[in-house]
Amino acid sequence: MYSFNSRVRYSEVCTNKELDFYSIINYFQDCSIFHSEDIGVGLDYLEKHHRLWLMNAWQINVNRFPVFGEDIAVSTWAYDFNTFYGYRNFMIQDANEQVLAVANSVWVYMDTLNNCPARIDDTVTEAYQKEEAYPMEYAPRKILLPKDFSDAPVFSVQRRNLDTNNHVNNGEYIRMAEEYIPENFKATGMRAEYRKSAVLGDEIIPRIHQSDNTLLVVLSDMNYKPYTIIEYTL
Repeated sequence: MYSFNSRVRYSEVCTNKELDFYSIINYFQDCSIFHSEDIGVGLDYLEKHHRLWLMNAWQINVNRFPVFGEDIAVSTWAYDFNTFYGYRNFMIQDANEQVLAVANSVWVYMDTLNNCPARIDDTVTEAYQKEEAYPMEYAPRKILLPKDFSDAPVFSVQRRNLDTNNHVNNGEYIRMAEEYIPENFKATGMRAEYRKSAVLGDEIIPRIHQSDNTLLVVLSDMNYKPYTIIEYTL
């Protein structure tokens, strides 16, 4: 397990002085990148070998959202590899080692020259040293879509949404989707399925579907093909 300690910053919290799913994902993403860097298979290694890790799916369960000023420990570990898929757990704990949030994530190892999935080489799998998967109820990777949606106004991808791979960072889709969460919808669970990457200038149609316990936000292209599907649950 790889971990780092932090303190929740004012710049990371919402109006209620708590982290949201977007900020939690940023912590998780930083933790995974620090992990990869420290074991020698980080950004420079990937660039040299024309590879990248592409996010495929998130599942995050929150017991309590971390609050401003709180000391936290963020942890991650790889628990499986399968051809070109990598599987990672994440966890945030408070100062008393209580689990505040836990996550499962699915990643695809990509060949950047041919823009296709690549078999994960032994150097990478051996560097991560697999551990046991976290004991949680694992949801399916794919999210089923209903037939009816309400569409919100179209918006365009901005430079601030991009990461070092020059496409929209996986956390940015969550930030976009959070604009459509009703104030009285207090989600404690989130799933995200990433279907294709948006780049600078792409136009996105937000499509919203809400039931009693679930809010679905689909960020689609102009042909209604999803970039990302985000599901929030109470």
